[in-house]
Amino acid sequence: MFRSYRVGRVFGIPLELDVTFLLVLPALAWLVAAQLDQLVGLLNGLLGLTIAAEAIAGGLRPLAVGFAAILGLFVGVFLHELGHSVVAMHYGYGVDSITLWLLGGIAQPAEQPRNWVHEFWIAVAGPIVSVLLGVGCYLAVLVVPPEFDVAIFLLAYLAVLNVFLAGFNLLPAFPLDGGRVLRALLARRQSYVRATRQAATVGKGFAVLIGLVGLVALNVFWIFIAFFIYIAATAESKQMLLDAAFEGVTVGEVMTTRDQLDVVSPDILVSDLLDEILVKRHTGYPVVDGGEFVGIVTLSDVQEVDSEAVTVGEVMTPAAELKTIQPATDAVDAFERLGSSNVGRLPVIDGRGNLLGLVTRTDLVTAFRAITQQQRIEDPMALQRGT
Repeated sequence: MFRSYRVGRVFGIPLELDVTFLLVLPALAWLVAAQLDQLVGLLNGLLGLTIAAEAIAGGLRPLAVGFAAILGLFVGVFLHELGHSVVAMHYGYGVDSITLWLLGGIAQPAEQPRNWVHEFWIAVAGPIVSVLLGVGCYLAVLVVPPEFDVAIFLLAYLAVLNVFLAGFNLLPAFPLDGGRVLRALLARRQSYVRATRQAATVGKGFAVLIGLVGLVALNVFWIFIAFFIYIAATAESKQMLLDAAFEGVTVGEVMTTRDQLDVVSPDILVSDLLDEILVKRHTGYPVVDGGEFVGIVTLSDVQEVDSEAVTVGEVMTPAAELKTIQPATDAVDAFERLGSSNVGRLPVIDGRGNLLGLVTRTDLVTAFRAITQQQRIEDPMALQRGT
């Protein structure tokens, strides 16, 4: 996803529109308008209706109908995601946002459930809402007077699409809803790490199948869907492994401590810093003034400056502007913070702002390798059980 715009809240959950949603909306509306005759024939045959295509054609009416149909579809997608969110909140899980984007919608949970019963009902809630919407739209079709062809078309279109949305999402292609249902069922008798691996493998298989169908049919959308499922399944599997390895491990246990750090004074010239970088091969240094942590200077800070006339204190990033972390923070949170930003290190500080150390990507990767190797030595099945 790209940039999102917040448009309101529902049950306290922020609703956001991704820029891709704003771009795809007119394209999909035009597509519906261009295929109106075929869609009318399909709905008439599928649901036994008598919609008159000529009653919808003419002027800008097809485009208006197309916009109404796609807006209705995204309302259904939003309610689908809201179904997931409401059940998640019922079980005590927070929901950061619901975002509508290119591929529909996504509810972003504050944390992933590790109880298989919770995940099962959270996962099936969305498809249940979609089926209920589809049935509701079809029942509305039956009571709308036959002369209201536009209304009947829109309701019939949404009835079919909502049921299709539920069916597609229930495919066991992790991380779709069906893949999460599969993981929940697998996790009844084994760890979430192992269940995630198995569900992700099944999801990748479905992604390859969907991609092949897209290639045969020359359908770019299906190929894109397959790519998204494959990448998302791989990413969630890796995240689950990371969570399991770092369970109970804090930043304070993996950081480079203050006494192990090479620090520099804010008063030294940049030329002296460059000499230090050349010898020590570090690309970033904490800056300490009389024992007080005042900032960080990196190699990128000193590029294109007069190294013989400028001091470190003039080019460093002040401590007040830095992203920092506490030693008691979970190590996996540090991984996520570094991964979501363009910084290579986080100062570890105590409640009074004193520098206790630094945690870098290298620290975390080294700790991850050491932890996983130790677990394999002590118990080859430990990571699979998530212990």
